[in-house]
Amino acid sequence: MKYATVVLPFVAAAAAFVIPDEATAEQLALDTNGPTEKASSSSSPWWHKLSGPVDDLLSSSGNAFDAALDTLNTRAGKLSSFLPKVVDFLPSRDYTSKPGESGHHGGQTNLTVYQAIHASNYTTKFAALVDDYPDLVEKLNSTSANVTAFVPTNKAFEHIPHHDDVPKEFIEKVIQYHIVPGLYPVGRVLFHHTLPTSLIEEHLGGRPQRLRVGLSLFGLRLNFYSKVVVANIETKNGIIHGVESILVPPPPAGKVISLFPTKFSTLQLAAEKTGLSHHRHGDGDGDGDDRPELTGLTLFAPTNTAFERLGPGANAFLFNTEKGLTYLKALLQYHIVVNETLYTDKFYGKKKGEEDGGEGDDDDYYEDGEKKRGEGARHYHLDLPTLLGDAHLAVDVTRWYGFVRVLINGRVHIALEDGLARDGVIQAVDDILIPPRQHGRPASWDLDLDGGIPVGELVARLDPYLERDGGSQNEQEPAAGEL
Repeated sequence: MKYATVVLPFVAAAAAFVIPDEATAEQLALDTNGPTEKASSSSSPWWHKLSGPVDDLLSSSGNAFDAALDTLNTRAGKLSSFLPKVVDFLPSRDYTSKPGESGHHGGQTNLTVYQAIHASNYTTKFAALVDDYPDLVEKLNSTSANVTAFVPTNKAFEHIPHHDDVPKEFIEKVIQYHIVPGLYPVGRVLFHHTLPTSLIEEHLGGRPQRLRVGLSLFGLRLNFYSKVVVANIETKNGIIHGVESILVPPPPAGKVISLFPTKFSTLQLAAEKTGLSHHRHGDGDGDGDDRPELTGLTLFAPTNTAFERLGPGANAFLFNTEKGLTYLKALLQYHIVVNETLYTDKFYGKKKGEEDGGEGDDDDYYEDGEKKRGEGARHYHLDLPTLLGDAHLAVDVTRWYGFVRVLINGRVHIALEDGLARDGVIQAVDDILIPPRQHGRPASWDLDLDGGIPVGELVARLDPYLERDGGSQNEQEPAAGEL
């Protein structure tokens, strides 16, 4: 049967493949803080704790670390020797050197990426899909530009139900999502947290949808669940990595959140009680929804732990009183950034034309790691506008090669980084983000020292934003997607 009609159910399978089950997520990602529900406010990966003088030390030690990182980068290319091996991925006649002679698992071939996936007995099903799309055939066969292809092995298709009515447009997007422009051997992949794909996403403002990269004790994985099983097959026009699962473009942020009730059930309840769960993109279809279409979003999603840390008094006020719901909505709005998507290693800013009539994107506010390699640690500061009026989030990003530390409002770390969504990114936080006291209003409470926040302090922090708009803030705010 032609595999152009065998890919996936349109919605259900997409969610299933993009997001792992909760046990897997706990094992693969949430363990950065230990058991998330029991983590203290100071729990974070060790590099998150670098601050002040230590950052200065890293910044001034570029030369000392460059040699070490060069060695690490070289050895990273040999990571594939620890991966499960796909024997004879390509017939030996197609190699210009035997596998392993170049220091890589896969070896080299004079074939193009397109020719190589057809020559291999392990990728015939994916190759059959590609054949139905001339533009993709050209992309994988052309030598005018290099590509990196994360190719599902035939085994990845074994448990996919047969569907004859899957739209060709959807299958094309799935294939595009496996193709990354440029050369990304394993050594370079490890210096990134996300990678841009050939899938251009309208809900990201026409920017590339991205793949999440993660290295754990269980191997190199993409989007939490798809393991790299063969690496660094060098072709005439790029590199092939074999993966054990099909990569499917992520669903909207609201769907992602709903798949983790033990982590985000309180956030879901808050969204429902405040009406934010009914927000959606403006679509210009004449149905009365004239809010502008989103071009990406960043959701700093508070976990159940974050709400618990507010204390029982604050939670009772927010969730169980009519007045409290107004403050709860304001609190949620302070966690949502629209039209700006902040990954830990890439920033999709507002289109310049939206503000000054210019052209191009403000995407290179900070750049991919290798562009600034050799300059040690680099620090970037961003003030991100939220849905809470003119309340901004102060975000500081410190990048040191493959390590990234993100600090929000000077104190909150990201508990789980780069949860990909169709319309943006989810950065999970284990502390509620609360606007700082305005000038002239001294703080009387510190979460780290005092624990749960008093209701009076919470009200004082949010009141200025409610009062300015007469208690009905942001009635015309752009849609924030479905939370």
